[in-house]
Amino acid sequence: MSLTKPTTLQSVARRAGVSAMTVSRVMRNSPRVSTATRRRVEAAARALHYHPDPQLMRLMQLVRSRKQAGAGAVLAVVREDAAQDELHHPAYQYVSLQDIQRRAGQHGYHAEEFWLGRDGLSPGRLAGVLQARGIEGLIVSPQSSRMLCARLDYAPFAAATFGYGLRRPSLHRASGNMTLGIHLAATQLAARGYQRIGLAITQWVDDRAESAYSGAMLHYQQSLPRSRRVPLLLFPHNDLGRCAGVFSNWIKVHRPDALISFDTHVPDWLKRLGLRFPEDIGLLVHDWTQRMKGFAGIHQRRDHVASAAVDMVATQLMHHERGVPEVPHQILIPPSWIEGASIRAPA
Repeated sequence: MSLTKPTTLQSVARRAGVSAMTVSRVMRNSPRVSTATRRRVEAAARALHYHPDPQLMRLMQLVRSRKQAGAGAVLAVVREDAAQDELHHPAYQYVSLQDIQRRAGQHGYHAEEFWLGRDGLSPGRLAGVLQARGIEGLIVSPQSSRMLCARLDYAPFAAATFGYGLRRPSLHRASGNMTLGIHLAATQLAARGYQRIGLAITQWVDDRAESAYSGAMLHYQQSLPRSRRVPLLLFPHNDLGRCAGVFSNWIKVHRPDALISFDTHVPDWLKRLGLRFPEDIGLLVHDWTQRMKGFAGIHQRRDHVASAAVDMVATQLMHHERGVPEVPHQILIPPSWIEGASIRAPA
């Protein structure tokens, strides 16, 4: 029985006529290798049936990441601060910097916020600042109807974004699974005896989720008799304070007995209509956070969404991947259910 020694990185280097370091750089997709040399090394690896040792590669990646951490590597968290934008309202939640920083630190990075639109910071100027500081990784958090982040040149950067607010360019993205969230909410409400479940959110929230809210709700309603279907209310304004009249009319005409909506404005509007929750109507918040204790809701697990986006950027940096990806990857984090006094207790 003959034993064949595995092909080593040095064997590939000798066949290609290059150094072992050059072969290592090709295996890591480093931009520091010319196209001609890369092709020669790849041809030699194929001829020798060379496959990198995954355990060794992982160890080397850990060593390199620690070196980067020692150099104080930074991930930029790109936010938007457009003057008088309606999406500054607390009803629209951010992925917190603390959650991003926590995961970034595990990769050896520090996360720092940069605000487009604040103090005259334009997309072009931001790109210059980031490159001057040697920052190559971006976490993009679109939170403006003006979408300033869409004007940034992503070619020099490894980037990922949250949700679907940034449609073009299409980056790798991490998001909560809103479709699963609505199915979870409807199932829980129906189990408590609610018959007419309504959804009231802004058009922007639904658009940001690629119509996941409205699509999931309409899908759920298809299984119901027509008498139990409540038309969706997509508020016409991002400024919820301007939507009281629309909401009041919708409630009076369609009379839902349970409502999936915001925790801001909506409770006061219901009280003005003489409706108590949970006695007269159930109220469930579509995007639950810790400050909403007492309300039942769908918890989108933003801390896990933050971790997934950071992981995407760290992986791109590790593999020297930059620019808008040819095939954007998407990670959906499943939501969890939060029990609360704003709906009936389970039977």
